[in-house]
Amino acid sequence: MGALDGRVAIVTGAGRGIGREHALFFAAEGAKVVVNDLGGAMDGSGADAPADEVVEEIRSSGGEAIANGENVADWEGGRRLIEAAIGAYGDLHILVNNAGILRDRVLVNMTEDEWDSVIKVHLKGHFVPTRHAAAWWREQAKQGRELSASVINTSSTSGLLGNPGQANYGAAKAGIAAFTVICAQELSRYGVRVNAIAPAARTRMTESTPGLSEIVGPPKDEEAFDVWDPANVSPLVAYLATESCPLTGKVFFIQGGRVRLFQPWTMTDGLESSGRWTVEDLARELPGISV
Repeated sequence: MGALDGRVAIVTGAGRGIGREHALFFAAEGAKVVVNDLGGAMDGSGADAPADEVVEEIRSSGGEAIANGENVADWEGGRRLIEAAIGAYGDLHILVNNAGILRDRVLVNMTEDEWDSVIKVHLKGHFVPTRHAAAWWREQAKQGRELSASVINTSSTSGLLGNPGQANYGAAKAGIAAFTVICAQELSRYGVRVNAIAPAARTRMTESTPGLSEIVGPPKDEEAFDVWDPANVSPLVAYLATESCPLTGKVFFIQGGRVRLFQPWTMTDGLESSGRWTVEDLARELPGISV
């Protein structure tokens, strides 16, 4: 018996890296998996078919999976993705939004296309599949069906903590965290939970990030625990996807064997005035709470 027996899952960006590990782990835990990947380079250019390779690997291990090459940032493509899962397996329980690209550049050199493309693939690429899946789950709930569905989004410390050279990527990932919290509030009435992860793992993206390429390499000692192995991330995602998981509206950091809960934006120290503040008063008082 696997933790995800009988559940139907879509994993976007599942041809390589963390997404591939999710798809393999989900299948090993008994899920029927739709392996979505558009293919291509890290910047979104080109096209190949890594999803087919993942599906073959799953099937050769006795699991069930189909490949899907829809563009998750395209409205109709996202709709067809959801319909593909339902058409193939008759249901949908899990959506893992993982697809993404990188076009790193410091702000003063960043082009409009570099901004737009990253925001589109990450932020819109989370919105579109979730929107179509949510509409289907709502209809199921209206028909009297009791659901225990789950959406797991992929944020990043680049958005939650900041990282120079990734204003586009970080803005998208911060938006995904906010999107997660709001979707959790809206979809709970239909029996849908929404959470997010901010993973730290060895992928094409992290290996290309300035300052990280040497850090994320595998350990020289083959017996040592590889904290950067992307497979370390998938058990948390699988747990969040289980039918009995009670969590929703949460964002978790995960690296190796470490899982930490992010605290949302929180108001802390403040100032009070009986009337409108003056610039002079703010200049005197505000620096004291901004350290």
